[in-house]
Amino acid sequence: MLISAPEQFLRGVCIHDVEIFPIFRPAFINRPPMHEFVKILFRYHSSILEELTAESLWAIPIDKAKGHYEIDSIPLYAPIVTKGDIVFATYEVNEPTLVYQDTILPSGSSTIQVIMMSSSKDVEAIRQLFKLMGCSSAVVNNNYFVIHVPAALDYMPVKRRLEQLSKSGTLDYAEALLSENHQYV
Repeated sequence: MLISAPEQFLRGVCIHDVEIFPIFRPAFINRPPMHEFVKILFRYHSSILEELTAESLWAIPIDKAKGHYEIDSIPLYAPIVTKGDIVFATYEVNEPTLVYQDTILPSGSSTIQVIMMSSSKDVEAIRQLFKLMGCSSAVVNNNYFVIHVPAALDYMPVKRRLEQLSKSGTLDYAEALLSENHQYV
C-alpha cells in the first residue's frame, strides 16, 4: 500500500551515504571541494502538516551568473526536486541562503520515501538491499529514510522489492518524486 508523503516522521538526524569508490559514480570524480557547495532553501506546502514547509539542500554551482545549480543532496521531504536536478535559485530579501525558484532540467532520477513499519527490522540492512540494487539513500532515524533511484536504473526491480517489503509489513513507501522514465503503465 502506498502512503502519502511521510512528513509526520520528519524528526531526526540525516546521515547521507558516502560513495567510497568514485569509479562507480563518474560525476563524483569532478565534484568541487565542499567549500564551493551552496545551500538552497526549498519551500512547499505540506499536505500532511497542512502548512508551508521548508528544507535546505546542498547544491553544486553550475552557472552562478544565471542562478543555475545542481542538487547534490537527496531530498528528505521536498517532493519538488530530486538529486541531480538543475534548478534556478536566487537570493531573496531577508534570506541568508539561495531560494529555489524553478527546476530548469530534471535529472530523470526519482525519490522514494520509506517508513519502517516493523521495529524488529534493521533500517541499515534494508538500505543495504537497495544500495546493492544501485540506489543510494539518506536516513533520518530508525523509522524513516529516503531512496534515490538514478535515472539510468530500471525502477521495476526496486518497485517489486518495495512492494514485497510493504506486503510483509516491513515498510511502507511513497513515490515522492517519480521521474517520467520510472513511470510504467
